[in-house]
Amino acid sequence: MKIAIFSDIHGNAIALEAVLKDVDSRGVDLVFCGGDLVGYGAYPNEVINLIRKYRIPTIMGNYDDGVGFSRSDCGCAYTDPRMKELGQISLEWTKKQVNFENRAFLRSLLERIQFTACGKKVLIVHGSPRRINEYLDADRPEESLLRMFEDEKADIIICGHTHLPYTKIMDAKCLINAGSVGKPKDGDQRAAYTVLKLTESSLETEVIRVNYDVERMAQAIETSGLPREFATALRNGTG
Repeated sequence: MKIAIFSDIHGNAIALEAVLKDVDSRGVDLVFCGGDLVGYGAYPNEVINLIRKYRIPTIMGNYDDGVGFSRSDCGCAYTDPRMKELGQISLEWTKKQVNFENRAFLRSLLERIQFTACGKKVLIVHGSPRRINEYLDADRPEESLLRMFEDEKADIIICGHTHLPYTKIMDAKCLINAGSVGKPKDGDQRAAYTVLKLTESSLETEVIRVNYDVERMAQAIETSGLPREFATALRNGTG
């Protein structure tokens, strides 16, 4: 079984279109989205419309929650004052842009997706099984992660939120971060998503990088009224 998982589009419809085309070319069996459809990018409605058009099962990200429920905070848990300020600017801008129907769609998104594939119990969340905005970084102590797997009775946990793709295997448990389609933070400006290949006896993951018109998206941000820092981060692949 081949499963494609992408996450953290953040209003980047140009990157999402490229990723969906790439996914379609790979003959996958299932496709899931880990959330954060909106925020930071200039095309929040266009991203939501694409997800709705293709009926992709989607997790609610912290930004989806913030915009859908008109929260006063994006839930990004920033510690840097400037990053927190930019997050709030983005949240307020996006709340004004997303139409009524798409806000209702954001509110309808799932908190988690659980299923069994090739005998393995799979759980998909945005941040962590505990909190929508918890960062599960690759260097998190294994003991802490294994307790989480035990609590969830899961074999594979797939998340996003950090915008940094990785796969970590611990005692036959597998933690996968799908990376970010629209706002990568690993120095590579290309969109990222992950393909999980499963059999009854094996597990393999591949991070797929997809080229798209980054400059076109950066210019759309610059002319939208959003902070120019978002365009610069997109060009540099620094989130």
